[in-house]
Amino acid sequence: MIQTEDMEFAPRVISPEAAAEDSEAELGLRPQTLNEYIGQDKVKENLAVYIEAAKRRNEPLDHVLLYGPPGLGKTTLSGIIAHELGVNLRVTTGPAIEKTGDLVSLLTSLSDNDVLFIDEIHRLSRAVEEILYPALEDRVIDIIIGKGPSARSIRMDLRPFTLIGATTRAGQLSAPLRDRFGVIQRLELYSKDQLADIVKRSALILGIPCDTDGAAEIAGRARGTPRIANRLLKRVRDFADVMGNGRITRDIASIALSRLEIDQLGLDSLDRRMLTMIIKGYGGGPVGLETLASAIGEESVTLEDVCEPFLMQLGFLGRTPRGRVATKLAYEHLGIAAPDDQSGSSDGQLTF
Repeated sequence: MIQTEDMEFAPRVISPEAAAEDSEAELGLRPQTLNEYIGQDKVKENLAVYIEAAKRRNEPLDHVLLYGPPGLGKTTLSGIIAHELGVNLRVTTGPAIEKTGDLVSLLTSLSDNDVLFIDEIHRLSRAVEEILYPALEDRVIDIIIGKGPSARSIRMDLRPFTLIGATTRAGQLSAPLRDRFGVIQRLELYSKDQLADIVKRSALILGIPCDTDGAAEIAGRARGTPRIANRLLKRVRDFADVMGNGRITRDIASIALSRLEIDQLGLDSLDRRMLTMIIKGYGGGPVGLETLASAIGEESVTLEDVCEPFLMQLGFLGRTPRGRVATKLAYEHLGIAAPDDQSGSSDGQLTF
């Protein structure tokens, strides 16, 4: 049985972070086996070998770390791993494990070879993380009973289990924790063809009539992320029901996504405001992140974590020691004439 924690609301339609509206739909759309899972071919091939080897030896799978941008299917993969192994899955998040007792309760409730999935594992507290070290390495936990001079330590054996940790920020994991994972896999952004297949599969499951061209139109604006593709599918369905005959075509999808202010490359109004402010407000940059955030009325963490990665991937934005700069590609996409000497960086140290 899968147990999930509450998820935060994502205000942007194209945000890769999980939103409350996604939870119910995602559970029904998630594939159950590796064969059903679309994309991440290298990860699937490796996991298939590790899972089969563990089953043949009747041993728990080595502890697994999945990292990469949000919305790519780390939680889904954890469910598939548990299903392929034929064991139970327990799901929680790093911030939800506030005390060491919470983690001890989770670990002691696992049956043989069960899978414990911890999302946002980089947000575990230091005290909780230290409890994990002997649990992962020696399958034991040390519990302190009492306080002061009368305190004593009891070592408790654990059943064999597999920990699957997921993080969007692998660099924030401590070295001792990262070294205890035997299997480390990075999930990459999806291609448009892969996303189109996902949209068609989701439409079939949800009973939404969707043309191949309509699925491709949605996929092209989903920023390489299945979660966004599925969310856009539901929004486009609303327009198809009201403005069309209920079938998602390229024309209906284009109209709907344009009304949502999502352009052909997946940029929304916030992305364009950020680029426009750099170009028109600061001559293409460089401009500091805090200054830029104040100028457009957004939190700097939103720009850094949500907007920047995708804009840099497209080659629209660069970082220099002096701040953010817009590239020639950004000028072209926004239809703004670039200065003759515009080269993407005034100090020759542009980074992507």
